[in-house]
Amino acid sequence: MLAFTPDAVRASEPPDLEARIAAAERAATISMPTPEAEIWRYSRIAELHLENYRPGHAITTIDAGGADAAVSVVHGGALAERFVTADAVDLFHELNNAFADTVVVSVRAGQAVSRPIVITHRLDAAGIACFPRLIIDAAPDSEITVVETFVSADGVDALCIPRLEVNAAQAARVRYLGVNMLGTSTWQLAHQRAVGERDSNTLLATVALGGDYARVRTEARITGQGGSTRQIALYYADGDQMHDFRTMQDHDAPKTTSDLLFKGAVQDRARSVYTGLIKIRKAAKGSVAFQTNRNLTLSEGAWAESVPNLDIETNEVKCSHASTVGPIDEEQRFYLESRGIRPEIAERLVVLGFFDEVLDQLPVGTLAAELRAQVSAKLQRRTP
Repeated sequence: MLAFTPDAVRASEPPDLEARIAAAERAATISMPTPEAEIWRYSRIAELHLENYRPGHAITTIDAGGADAAVSVVHGGALAERFVTADAVDLFHELNNAFADTVVVSVRAGQAVSRPIVITHRLDAAGIACFPRLIIDAAPDSEITVVETFVSADGVDALCIPRLEVNAAQAARVRYLGVNMLGTSTWQLAHQRAVGERDSNTLLATVALGGDYARVRTEARITGQGGSTRQIALYYADGDQMHDFRTMQDHDAPKTTSDLLFKGAVQDRARSVYTGLIKIRKAAKGSVAFQTNRNLTLSEGAWAESVPNLDIETNEVKCSHASTVGPIDEEQRFYLESRGIRPEIAERLVVLGFFDEVLDQLPVGTLAAELRAQVSAKLQRRTP
């Protein structure tokens, strides 16, 4: 961690220097996490050597889609310290506090932004760690869609530690899609937090196809009666990749609703981890929550772990969770092959059909065709 010092913060000349120096000083007192900690169980965090990286920046571009005065997009301003983690100490959160490159997207009350805001972070330099932070502030009765994409070329050994904060005020509708198209040598350690007030509606969607080790931790909390949240994800790992997801559906108000659908596939020697928690607090009577995780193992050496959990502190609620890990359904494969479809094409159709349930729910439907093509390309690279 030698490079992530207060002097490195000073060299970047941020507008909120003292707060960032304080974060760097706190980070220096925190030890690296280990897989023995529950939140890092099954992870590859022991393989990360921070001393191999130095603070840097992704190349960030923003397409506001011709949005008018209803929305404000500010890049590179002072860091607003509003992101609160559930952990007493979080090394990567403090590093993001110290070195964050912020984008704040705000939409005015009563306004609906028709076209998505598209933010792209590209990592071209090896040996750097970048710290994007995206804050989405949706005022009462507003509506907005934001797409955030992370890109690097294969062979770029870099580290990306992004943070997302979504604040959905009363009756606001927020759609967020994060797309991981990182190269096979880049690590990602992402943390997302959404808070929804009364009658708000949030969607947190993830598509993870890239990265060496790519982790997304998501906490979606509903604090107002009648609020709802959805989390969906499509992930597909091949080669030696690992995708790691930790989710929380946190109900802290009555008559709230949450739904989660994560679908993934692993092949070759790839691995995936999903652990999820539905938390119904005492104030959340009448709430409804669903959690579903489905995984396909497409090669003998591939491995997937799925651990759903419930924590219910009150009654008069409806909750369910389900998870599966296994190979392609042989009856589906046989049905297609019996009608003259070649085995490799039959397998491709089954996998694409498996993912269609998620693709159909993405907030930007025009991306579905491109993502299907990326999934097909992975299938064609599969080692028998």
